[in-house]
This record gives sequence, structure tokens and C-alpha cells, in this order.
Amino acid sequence: MAEPSFDVVGVGNAIVDVLAHADDAFLAAEGLAKGAMTLIDAAAAKDLYGKVGPAVECSGGSAANTIAALASLGGKGAFIGKVHDDQLGEVFRHDIRALGVAFDTPPDASGPPTATCLILVTPDAQRTMQTFLGACVTLEPGDIDEGLIAASRITYLEGYLWDPPGAKQAIVKAADAAHAAGRMVSLSLSDPFCVDRHRDEFLDLVDHHVDILFANEREIMSLYQVGSFDESLQAVRGHCRIAALTRSEKGSVVVAGDEIHVIDAEPVAKVVDTTGAGDAYAAGFLFGVTAGHGLAAAARIGSIAAAEVIAHMGARPETSLRALVRQSLG
Repeated sequence: MAEPSFDVVGVGNAIVDVLAHADDAFLAAEGLAKGAMTLIDAAAAKDLYGKVGPAVECSGGSAANTIAALASLGGKGAFIGKVHDDQLGEVFRHDIRALGVAFDTPPDASGPPTATCLILVTPDAQRTMQTFLGACVTLEPGDIDEGLIAASRITYLEGYLWDPPGAKQAIVKAADAAHAAGRMVSLSLSDPFCVDRHRDEFLDLVDHHVDILFANEREIMSLYQVGSFDESLQAVRGHCRIAALTRSEKGSVVVAGDEIHVIDAEPVAKVVDTTGAGDAYAAGFLFGVTAGHGLAAAARIGSIAAAEVIAHMGARPETSLRALVRQSLG
């Protein structure tokens, strides 16, 4: 088998985030589900944008954030996702390539514009996301570069992408191509509401296509419809090679067969914005795995990456994760 050119290739929604502060009263007045991601249409997106205060625009998308954090750690990443041939599409393309990430998915010349996500951050640092998928819904199996998949140690898939029908086929094609090339497949469940919508299909994905599963406490409990985290821990055992389960301030738990590792969360002076915490954790974990570290060390790197991201507004690192890991691990 040829030596891979990339550590991780991410397949996901290419989104430009719009971050703004809001309070619980605003969320209630607009009927928004706090802490969740909700899909909206173009008209709803325009209406909400007109009601929020000053906002900051930056490239986002769950898997894209993970690949961006991987690059900050010193890993080699690539990304597959759809943008439109418009200004925001060019912003996304520039931002991810500037990090050293390979991104060559052709933009759409027609159809919906580049996707946007309005992220409302409340004073408790929780984020409520209203997402207009735009061009993301046009991702299809033909956009999956099987050569790129084969050239990557791990293919990382985001659960958010499972909504559009064509993207479902693209995800399965990517997973099949990775395994045909002897590579690993990783999936993030993304959101408990996402799990609720696609539970049976996600269970099938985990059983038949996934080697490394990422989920937070609410997501894994929702997937297996159990009442406690401990029950979900037992339920996921044996369904995939590795399950990395995050628990916010309680840290994370990694399960691999009979192997269990409990990892503390990294201390943070002040939690400012939890957007992208899970994405950064996945980046650190995958970086650790591809660099040959053990599962406990990989999870620790994930915790360090997540701690950096939640200490500021925005889902991508503002300081070198590579330097932070060296400082913390020696």
C-alpha cells in the first residue's frame, strides 16, 4: 500500500459562519431550540440576520473546522464540500487553502448560493445554530474523489451532511472507497436532533462503515435511546473499533473493545463560546491517532484543542495548537 499523502480528508458542509451574541429571551421570542442546529430556508435566514446585532463572519462547517484544527496541529488535511461560485464561496475557499488544506471540489456555477450558519452565542457560552445549507445540498457521489480518499489515512464524515439525499450516497461512497483502500473511516454524530432524525440510518452506518465514532453525551444516549451515559457506553461497545465520547467539563471517555480511557477536560480560564469544541476535539484525536499516539494521548490532544477553541469566539483556533500541545505534553 502506498504511503498516504494526507492524514485526514474531511467530507462535510462548506459553510460561512455568522456569529452574533443573543440572550435567552431572543431565542424564546424567535422560537429557537437552544443549543441545537436547525435547518432554515433562505427567507428565514435573511429575516434572522436582520434581527441580530453586530456579527462576525468566518469560514465554518463541522468537518471543515476539524480539518482546520488538524492543520493547526501540524497535520496534513484535505476537504471535500460544495460552495457556489460566489463571494462567500471564494471566502471559504481562500480561508481553508490558506491553512494549507487541499480543497479542490469544483464550485457550482448555478443553483443555491454558498451556505451560511447564523450562530447565536448566549451569555452561558451555548451556541444555537440556524443553518441555510445552500450549495451544500448539491454534494453528490460524483464529488467524491476516490483517489483523494485512498491517499488519506482517515476519512472523516460529519453527521450534519446526512440530510440531503445525494450527500447520503456521497458519504457511503467515501466510506466504501476508504475501506477498499485499506484506510479508516470516522464519523461525528454532530447533533442530538440530527441523531433523532436519522437514528436507524446512523446505527447502520456505525455498524457497517465506521471505525472511529465521535459523539457527545446527549448524542450517544440519543443514538442508543438509553437513559444514562454509562448505558450508552456499554451499548456502543463492539459496534465500531473506537468510540470517543465527549462530556463537556467532565472530559471524555474513549472505548475500544475492552479498553476504556477516561480523560479529564483541560482547564479553561473562561468559557466564551462552545462553537466548534467537538470539531476541535475530533481534530486532536485524529491527529494523535495518525501520528501513532495511543488512544489516551490522542484524547488528551483532543482536549487541549477543544480548550483553546472554547476560550474565544469562533470555531477555529486563534493560536497554534501544535505549540499548545508541545507545551502541555512536553
